Amino acid sequence: MTVIVRATSPDRPSDTEGFARVRRACVPAMLATPASVAFDAERAHPDAHYRQLVAVAEDGEVIGTAQVGIADDSPVPGQGFANLYVHPERRGRGAGTLLLRTAEEHLARHGAQRVFCWALDGTENLAWAAARGYRPSRSAHFLRLDLTPDALPPLQAPPPGVELRTAADFADDPRPVFELDAATVADEPGDIPAEMEYGQWLRDTWEHPLVDRALTTIALVDGRPAAFSVARTDGEGRYSTGMTGTLRAFRGRGLAKLAKNDSLHRARAAGIRVAYTGNDTENGPMLAINKWFGYVVDTTEVRHVRELGA
Repeated sequence: MTVIVRATSPDRPSDTEGFARVRRACVPAMLATPASVAFDAERAHPDAHYRQLVAVAEDGEVIGTAQVGIADDSPVPGQGFANLYVHPERRGRGAGTLLLRTAEEHLARHGAQRVFCWALDGTENLAWAAARGYRPSRSAHFLRLDLTPDALPPLQAPPPGVELRTAADFADDPRPVFELDAATVADEPGDIPAEMEYGQWLRDTWEHPLVDRALTTIALVDGRPAAFSVARTDGEGRYSTGMTGTLRAFRGRGLAKLAKNDSLHRARAAGIRVAYTGNDTENGPMLAINKWFGYVVDTTEVRHVRELGA
């Protein structure tokens, strides 16, 4: 079977539709819609040299995808990424190999010295990555929580001095939300350091079609945003936590739990059927919080890295 790889085009709606379909089939926890796929391509920073690639079979069906680019928000130059997935029912046809080769060539042209990618856990997937020169660096879990009527801990009243608001309450001035997000992201475990810029954050995060401001909860302490839980929804009954975090000065007070529980309760009341979240496997505090909520491991991915030219 002949497979071709090409960049997605806004002139081909079947590209974004196929991209979203493959991503949902491979990793349901990573919410994707045609609108979100198109948004990511349109809003990417020019310095990211971001590309969405699709592997297309002879019959025109999109059977594989890749997100490729340079980590333009990293202070370390030359950090590339290539996250690819092939539909579970269409593997073994060379789509993954062709996607990866195309991605690496693109990254090399734009100065990447190192490429990071994720591979779903499993002997076959890990062996595939190893055979192409990639070595594991860390791992992360995707967790699932079915929002049944008896799911979730009971809602708790905020302690004195703490107020729960939504991101929608900051529509006129979202900068306090940005400052909270930037500070917590800086403490997030990862292998590519990131520095967030307000204008890009507005374009990439605040305006993203999957971000649900009405279901995103922010905990304020004496009027200052101190913790939050970002909600992403796809309009089809699925919810994903984009980020949950607390400023260092306010940790140990249960604020992240408080915010996330409030968001999940409101999500269930809004008709959300299933909630996903993700954690680095070494992030013990957040894994403990999610276990308290009732989340169970759905899938695991292993982060890999390869030095280009090595």
